[in-house]
Amino acid sequence: MSEIVSIADRAVATLVGRDLASAETPALLMVSGGSDSTALAYVACELRERGVLGKLAILHVNHLLRGEDSDEDARFVARLSDLLDIPLFLRCVNVAAEVERTGENLEAVARHERYLAAQEALESLCLDAAAPLADGRILTAHTADDRVESFYMRSIVGTGPGGFRAMRYRNGSVVRPLLDVSREELRAYLAERERVGLPMVRDGAGALWREDATNAHTDRFRAYVRHEIVPRAKKRNPQLLEVLVRTMNLVADEDDLLDGMAAEVELRCVSALDPEDPSAGCVLAPDLGAEPLPLARRVTVRVLQRLLGADARVEAASVEAVLAAFDRSDGGRPIGGYVANVQGDLAVSANKRGVRLEPMAAYRARRKRG
Repeated sequence: MSEIVSIADRAVATLVGRDLASAETPALLMVSGGSDSTALAYVACELRERGVLGKLAILHVNHLLRGEDSDEDARFVARLSDLLDIPLFLRCVNVAAEVERTGENLEAVARHERYLAAQEALESLCLDAAAPLADGRILTAHTADDRVESFYMRSIVGTGPGGFRAMRYRNGSVVRPLLDVSREELRAYLAERERVGLPMVRDGAGALWREDATNAHTDRFRAYVRHEIVPRAKKRNPQLLEVLVRTMNLVADEDDLLDGMAAEVELRCVSALDPEDPSAGCVLAPDLGAEPLPLARRVTVRVLQRLLGADARVEAASVEAVLAAFDRSDGGRPIGGYVANVQGDLAVSANKRGVRLEPMAAYRARRKRG
């Protein structure tokens, strides 16, 4: 039973040690039927019995991408739900049709639909548990392997310093209790449960979890990193997961510190044009130009993210275009007459009172009136 106890204890250490959940926390488990999420369901059941988690529910989203295999995934998760006596939310989403309609990336569409369904299911769970929605959590089965893969993906395409933390233990209502556990350890956990005779669900082929064959396709970025890059790095250092998790946690600690400092600078140096409408724009005070560049950059990223929307990607060139409005060779003074177009829809303009960010249409209307 050592593997079983170890995994549960480590999940407790993450949830309790990082103050992510409590005995009153309604927890929605996102379960695909793969090894990681299947293990999450068993672990969460143990944590509920220990009084670490509150009322549980499972969400399974059938993307309708793999025909009968997708349907068998759903049936497997339904049997798991019955075995563990955890209510099930089952959603079917035609992701391929949505991709054709929007022209967006398949994986991005699938992820968006999953989390949209998760938010709706969490609202229902919290209502049933008579708990505020803010107290509910969406638990995912992301592992140390997923985090390391994200680290390498960001290394390849580029990211800001904070991006190298790769994944957060908590991001809003989403919590990752298995982020310090490897995929191999979770599979060993499932095998150990079977060995000691604990109740287990099997699929039609007798497997303890469902295997998605598309995970082996290396034409997708994450799968390429998973099967081509990480194994080679592990040959060089068999302790790769442990070493990189420790490194990413150090990055995360410093990232959190800088984010806190940036939030304080933002309070002093950023004024909304319309407090009731964040998308209307803002003014960056001249004092921002005198702040250390790393802090000014972080404040700018925060502001642009708010103006562009939570799902938008803030481009490095956009951040630099805003900061270029301050003359750092002259104490950070705003450069009068400076104008730039950011990501096609935001205007950046400067005068001695500060640097103004606003929708391009509002900027043009204001200039026309002037």
